[in-house]
Amino acid sequence: MKYAFACGLSLFVSLILGPLVIPALRGLNLGQRVRSDGPAGHLSKAGTPTMGGLVFLAAMLAPVLALFPPGSTDGATPPVWLAMGTTLGFAAVGFADDFLKVALGRSLGIRGRDKLFGQVILGLLLGWGAVHWAGVGTTVAVPFWGRIDLGHLYVPFVALMATGASNAVNLTDGLDGLAAGSCAITFGAFAVISIVDGNDGMAVFSLAAMGALVGFLGYNLHPARVFMGDTGSLALGCGLAAAATLTKTEVLLAILGGLYVIEALSVIVQVVSFQTTGRRVFRMSPIHHHFELIGWSEDIVVSRFWAASLAFALLGLTCFAVIRG
Repeated sequence: MKYAFACGLSLFVSLILGPLVIPALRGLNLGQRVRSDGPAGHLSKAGTPTMGGLVFLAAMLAPVLALFPPGSTDGATPPVWLAMGTTLGFAAVGFADDFLKVALGRSLGIRGRDKLFGQVILGLLLGWGAVHWAGVGTTVAVPFWGRIDLGHLYVPFVALMATGASNAVNLTDGLDGLAAGSCAITFGAFAVISIVDGNDGMAVFSLAAMGALVGFLGYNLHPARVFMGDTGSLALGCGLAAAATLTKTEVLLAILGGLYVIEALSVIVQVVSFQTTGRRVFRMSPIHHHFELIGWSEDIVVSRFWAASLAFALLGLTCFAVIRG
């Protein structure tokens, strides 16, 4: 019942907030700026309200507040609030970046090193809190290998994972509904892991994220009425890293979130190839734009990438079963 409540409430809140937040963002003239060097078909998206991640973040927060209010003595309270708090922290970094871009007209938003600094600090807080507040320990499970105790390296490892995941999801958020739908699938996988392990806090957190994102998709599917912006994408990446940390499936995140790994790698490969050989491997990176430029419609790219995300989630759950068994 608790799990159905978490998912249902976040879905409901997300659906209700959309029609309230979207006009407000439009009224504040917080419209997306579209790169002139991007796919030509995206130019029509200029002016679409951004920072819509506020919708699903508020929806995620609702069941967490209802089921684990501040001061609760439930043992699941520390991990769920650590996950929610760091997710909101990454959202604040993204919000500042979005605000500088769309409200103040600074094309690059926050300077890259400043954004990275904020992400790393919050990632270190996630790692420290996981060990010293949530008490998850410093070991990581490697599929088909065993458990490795990282000791003092565990906290920076978590910071690296959170920073990498947030930036990878940010790169994935380039087509209507792509990041929201794929993250809903990945959070669904973490919900299964949490329920099987009896981890109530992370089950509620993951189901709240999944429900909120499904509701948000009602406004974010092509043609999108709102974009999540860095406010949403950086937060989602951190949320996935927090779920992996607090369910002790850190290494599995690379499998469960295989789509985000591919998106990030496509950018790295493209940059390295161009800088070393002067040639591009893909017509455009991240890789979802490559498929657009070879003739796939946006809807086709998104649906097939969702299918890939589901495949990675199922593969990750299989590896989880092997680790647990």
